[in-house]
Amino acid sequence: MPNVTKERRRAQRYPLVLTAEFIVLGTRTKLNGRASDIGRFGCYIDTLNPSLAGTRLELRLSHGGEAFQTNARVVFVSPGLGMGVAFLDTPANQQELLDRWLAAGVVS
Repeated sequence: MPNVTKERRRAQRYPLVLTAEFIVLGTRTKLNGRASDIGRFGCYIDTLNPSLAGTRLELRLSHGGEAFQTNARVVFVSPGLGMGVAFLDTPANQQELLDRWLAAGVVS
């Protein structure tokens, strides 16, 4: 079983590292980062250009030729370091993919 930490509110977080691409809704600005500390309902994205808290994003996390896609909202920011995001309205097929990655303890 992978090393797991407890998310503050709803689910465990896993120390996975995935490629992250996100588009800021409203401006359509496309940015990249690295997702880590991933759970069923959110993750942390390492990026030099984090968005402001409350910003909505289109998020894509990639691993091994597969991609998890969902909308997200920035819930906290570490300026110059990254941001925590909560997943929003994740489609069932995307949630199944993420759950499979989490169960397998995927590490990029």
